[in-house]
Amino acid sequence: MAEKLLRVALKEDRAPQESSSPVESHELCLAQQLEMDASWLPVYHLEPEHVDVIRAFVSSPEKDEERKLKFLTSIAVLFRAATCNSLCQGLDLFCQRYKLAENIKVLLEEEPRDQLHTAVWRSAMFAMTEMSFVEAVLEGKEIGLLQACFSGIFLLPPKEEMQDLKPFLYFTTMKGMDTMLVALVLNSPTSRVNEKMQSIFQMLLTFTTSERASVRERAVGRMRVLSFLLANYSSLKANPNEERHASRAEMQMPIIGQLLGHLLLLLSFKEEETGHLALDALCLLFQFKYQQHCATLTEENTQLQGDWETETTSLRTLPSATHIIESFAEYLQPSERSDIVRVFIEAMTDSSTFDKEAARNVLDMVRGNPDLWLVDVPKITSCIHKTLGCIKSVPARQSVESLMVSMADKCPQEVVTTLLQVAPGGDSTALALWEAMFSVPQTVRNILKELLSQLWDLKSRLFCTHLEDYCLVRLAMLASRDLGDRAFAATYLDFRFLKEERPAMLSLVLRAIMTLSERDEMARKMKVILPDLMRVLLFGYKAATTKALLVFRTIMAQLERREASHIAVQMAEFLLPLLDDELSQLRESSISLFRDLMMMAVGNDKREMKNVVRLGLLPLFFRLSDQTQSVAKLKQDRRRAQEFLIQSLSYLKDAQASLREAAVRFIALQTLAEDREPSIRSLVAQTVIIILSSSREQPRPRWTLRALCCR
Repeated sequence: MAEKLLRVALKEDRAPQESSSPVESHELCLAQQLEMDASWLPVYHLEPEHVDVIRAFVSSPEKDEERKLKFLTSIAVLFRAATCNSLCQGLDLFCQRYKLAENIKVLLEEEPRDQLHTAVWRSAMFAMTEMSFVEAVLEGKEIGLLQACFSGIFLLPPKEEMQDLKPFLYFTTMKGMDTMLVALVLNSPTSRVNEKMQSIFQMLLTFTTSERASVRERAVGRMRVLSFLLANYSSLKANPNEERHASRAEMQMPIIGQLLGHLLLLLSFKEEETGHLALDALCLLFQFKYQQHCATLTEENTQLQGDWETETTSLRTLPSATHIIESFAEYLQPSERSDIVRVFIEAMTDSSTFDKEAARNVLDMVRGNPDLWLVDVPKITSCIHKTLGCIKSVPARQSVESLMVSMADKCPQEVVTTLLQVAPGGDSTALALWEAMFSVPQTVRNILKELLSQLWDLKSRLFCTHLEDYCLVRLAMLASRDLGDRAFAATYLDFRFLKEERPAMLSLVLRAIMTLSERDEMARKMKVILPDLMRVLLFGYKAATTKALLVFRTIMAQLERREASHIAVQMAEFLLPLLDDELSQLRESSISLFRDLMMMAVGNDKREMKNVVRLGLLPLFFRLSDQTQSVAKLKQDRRRAQEFLIQSLSYLKDAQASLREAAVRFIALQTLAEDREPSIRSLVAQTVIIILSSSREQPRPRWTLRALCCR
């Protein structure tokens, strides 16, 4: 009766104030009176003093350390007495009325975060442990309380840095947390055990990425405790309110893949206790997954059930991420394997504290067995698209892009579909992924074929926001059909997709053409695109220009010399401004192609080529000092260049004005005599002396500027 009346009072507190009947008013007054003296509570007669301490603390504004500890101790004693004597009736209402969980949370949030001087943390967690034995008391409040505990204790300074820290206090505080976590799980209804452990693991995972070793160590230590609980759950004491525990087969946690992935990465912290704790947790989780797998085997297959202890010993002997993950693989669900892959992809980001080399090793192992690991292509593709923009390291980026290529080879349809769905128009990350896939011959053909299939469907227009003219679709049509030379040329002239002027899309198209042109047969067909390739140089886009030069060189190598001669002269003239470009890669490509083109001219084209080459002598000469070794190697050696410098004096009196002009420009170094750099001024002075002293005595040389132009 008393409990019923108190429920009326609590309901009245939450309801709007309304007029009530005399009978209702009488019941309400009686409920308030029972609430005031708390004698209605069955456990009150066993522990009246502790009930009074709790009520007094809640109503008092004074909350010093002594009162806090008495309040928390009274809660623990009261709930333990109630549990042991089966007097739990009404405790949920008592907690609700006096907001015990909320008051505990406030106390935890008020505790200092730089020192551990008092037993408030420990007492609070002991109180929460005892409260967990009473059904519904902490329902809906566990997450907030746990977050307060984790944030406060994990973020404390390392033990060595906390002044006057008592080791016993630290030890019992951490032990109190472990006891609390176990109690919260074991005292949960069977139907909520998975959910409870999932939530706790999820909170702990957020602390494993901390840059502070002490934070990671404390979080992983709690994960080890929960892993032990998970591995041994079916053999532990059940909730007294439950008739049975959940079986291993029923213990399904979607977070297990993420958990395994993070623990595998934490192995790299070998200099810390974190690595050892992570290995312990992994072995316990292996035990859980192994036994869960064996529980599904029929009696006929019991001989397949090996000794998990032997397997665990093997894990401890070779505790590398790749070895352990391979041991786990056959016992994991496809979704769990996909989650592990996603964790390692995210570990490659620049902000990640994990070992990038260890993550790359695992991703390499995944690429080696795509049928086992790359099963959820949409999920992994979305993860790569979301993550790649946060990866600046070249090796890490290449590793992730290679994984994307492996998926594209395995499931091109799913990869293309997912990218079309998740990538908005003009998305730079998606373009980078397309380019990575376009860099591999077999992959680019499969992807272009799939793009053509999906984008040709009028119902799929998602990609068209940044492909208004369908340039990739047109390229796909050209590459996918088995066209002869004439049909190929006619089809390209209809499409002319290299007239695309948007830098990113033009670069992407050229990347695909570069890869497709690696096949000699396709390169020969592509001679029709050479005029448009030359026009690409006029756009001034560095990345596109570099790719265009490589494609041009590949196609020209497939042409007969007479066919290539006139085109070579034209292209050499286009290259002149690029010989001195500020981008070293572009300079190297330009000079290399320029050298090849010089050798292709025949017949009447030779004279025109000589004129073009003369115009390129000066930038080529100065590039002899290029700091980029690959550029400098493409020139004559320095000794011969100095010889040509002296010999060029004879051309100051040449009958051809163009040669006299070239010679003047070639030797006009005195304009640099006032250069700010002493080394430059000194070099100019030496060169002028050489020129002046040689102009009177030097006989007409065997090697001449004309000879250089013709070589």
